[in-house]
Amino acid sequence: MEIILSSIPGGLAFWLQLPGGTSLLGLAPLLFIFAIFYFLLILPQQRKQKKWQLMLSELKNGDKIVTSGGLRGTIISLKDDALTLRVPPDNLKLEISRASVVSVTTAEEGTKS
Repeated sequence: MEIILSSIPGGLAFWLQLPGGTSLLGLAPLLFIFAIFYFLLILPQQRKQKKWQLMLSELKNGDKIVTSGGLRGTIISLKDDALTLRVPPDNLKLEISRASVVSVTTAEEGTKS
């Protein structure tokens, strides 16, 4: 470590040396690991959360949705934090929370499967 710091100009070596005998160069692996976690885990999760919030804000009557419990139905009314679904085959009306909506399916997707 002394060889590395001795090759650095005096003023810069002083700033790279911390009081406990450690250097900022020792923190580089930790910063690198944090950057990896941020770009591989945190950033994609934030993007997914924003996309999901946008999908929830754009729900409207007549949309076909899938809930987190696997229910598939058509929205017949919307409230602030809840919505009412019509679920086939008996046209049951169910009230569910907006947070349980996982995806919105289109008519084309429903006819393909």
